[in-house]
Amino acid sequence: QEEAFSELSFSFRNIMNQAQLNMGRVKVGDIREVGRQEFLDLLDQFTGTKVLVWDQALTGPMGLVAEYSLLKEHEVVKMFPLTPGPLPPISADNVVFITRPSLTCMDTIADNIKQEERRGGSGVKTDFHIVFVPRKSLLCEKRLVQAGVFGSLTCSSLPVYLFPLDTDLLSMELPTAYGDMVCGDLTSLHYAATALTRLQAVTGVIPRIYGKGTAAAQVFDLMVRMKRETCGQEPQVRPQIDTLVLLDRAVDLISPLPTQLTYEGLIDEMFGIQCASARLPEDKTVPLSSQEELYQELRGLNFNAVGPTLSRKAKNISAQFEERHEARTVREIKQFVDKLPGMQTAKLSLATHTTVAELVKEKIDSEEFLAMLELEQSILSGGADGGRYLEEVEDLACTAAPLCRLLRLICLQSVVSSGLKPKLYDQYRRLVLQSYGHSWLLTLDQLSSAGLLVQTAGTRPSYSILRKRLGLIMDNVDEQNPADIAYVHSVYAPLSVRLVMQVENPGWRNIRDVLDLLPGPSFEDTQQVGTQGINRDRAGDKKVVLVFFVGGITMAEVAALRFLSQQEESNVEYLVATTSIITGNTFIESLSAKLEAPAF
Repeated sequence: QEEAFSELSFSFRNIMNQAQLNMGRVKVGDIREVGRQEFLDLLDQFTGTKVLVWDQALTGPMGLVAEYSLLKEHEVVKMFPLTPGPLPPISADNVVFITRPSLTCMDTIADNIKQEERRGGSGVKTDFHIVFVPRKSLLCEKRLVQAGVFGSLTCSSLPVYLFPLDTDLLSMELPTAYGDMVCGDLTSLHYAATALTRLQAVTGVIPRIYGKGTAAAQVFDLMVRMKRETCGQEPQVRPQIDTLVLLDRAVDLISPLPTQLTYEGLIDEMFGIQCASARLPEDKTVPLSSQEELYQELRGLNFNAVGPTLSRKAKNISAQFEERHEARTVREIKQFVDKLPGMQTAKLSLATHTTVAELVKEKIDSEEFLAMLELEQSILSGGADGGRYLEEVEDLACTAAPLCRLLRLICLQSVVSSGLKPKLYDQYRRLVLQSYGHSWLLTLDQLSSAGLLVQTAGTRPSYSILRKRLGLIMDNVDEQNPADIAYVHSVYAPLSVRLVMQVENPGWRNIRDVLDLLPGPSFEDTQQVGTQGINRDRAGDKKVVLVFFVGGITMAEVAALRFLSQQEESNVEYLVATTSIITGNTFIESLSAKLEAPAF
């Protein structure tokens, strides 16, 4: 239990403070501050000492909102993860379960409470409370009634929708959003609309809105409805954001599938980045955010440029340390001593990232990785003819490669070819079921419903037209000093980001034919801004564009948008928000459902 507690309090470690989060053009710190205040006010409503029991899915995200030292000031004495079985021995006035509205969590909470009541408690009267993030669900309350514990607790909601991962990146941390939409559960769309409505209460009304895709249109319709329900009360804030671009993940199913080749993207692919920190082998956790100067420089680079950058940094640091021999006068020595803490931090940071880069390099030098990369790039460049059965995929199945990687390749071929020929489609299905077992049948059906693994309708693949019109494939990309966003996959520029680029120049109206090739409606709209007008301190200030991905975004796409913001000739700065950060593997996993044999 102590271990679980220390593990949890690590999630609630030092986080970026409000000033650091407010360093961007949009005051992300203020957005977080609203959620933080609501959380603390809610805790203060429960009088006396409190023990918090956390749904595992929320420890990371809520750790970005409030750190443990702050919670202790509000009479939080202990924190535990939510697990089945009895609660740890508790001597506090309140037990507060903080959870996502999911039925599995309700069953666990009901089990916890029943066992606690059976045990007879600790002699201290303990009140039970459930806090739903972001809102209560009728279904969950019904489940608690059925379990017979609804009368023993109070239920409340904590409307925190967006969690700040960085000064320019907000995530709702709903990893199952795309899978839920495919299955017909549109809750996450409602959450997204609420998130954007609440965001505008802090950053002001966004005057121009563009959107593409069915889910994007649904989110916008919900936003309009919510605005009507508040009787059109405008937030009295000068707008910080000029344009909102809503993109449905289903519009671009290609970009999540190829391997990301940026430093941050590869760390996410290999080890997984959870709420701005990565867990490396041997249980070492490394925080990753723009607070760390070196990481801010490295994260968006193509991995081939990471080595040279690290060695350049190492030379700089050793040169700085050498300066101590040259310091003769007291003043020079003092200047050196003043610089020392910064140099020590830089040295530590360099050591960490050299280790991480070595771990990544080890994996990407493997034959299997290089073979997959080559295959992906040939599918994207159109070399792998859409109708051809890829022997290489069969070889991977024979060497028992992870199924996720195999499915990514097959889905990539299917999406790029606008569907596979029926014979090829059956061959691949047979290959997967015979090599990995028939328990994956449901997953293959889910991938079909999601539009990732489908049979061709006989039309010309739209990708071949899009590839030329939007310049999706670039040869001879300079990975060290890139001039185009294609560097994030070495040959392929993410289609989603190419669409975002077109909003400003030449404008979506002028690429109507391209938009029509992609699934779902496209729309443009404006919102009335109050008398304040747009907040531009100086003429020539960059426009701020918020890009909201409904269904997830990869770190490579984030890197591409950051790359565009940093270009000297760019007149736009991008802020990114998403339902969650995904990689090809987590995207496929969110659509997977393994059939288990019934227990007899």
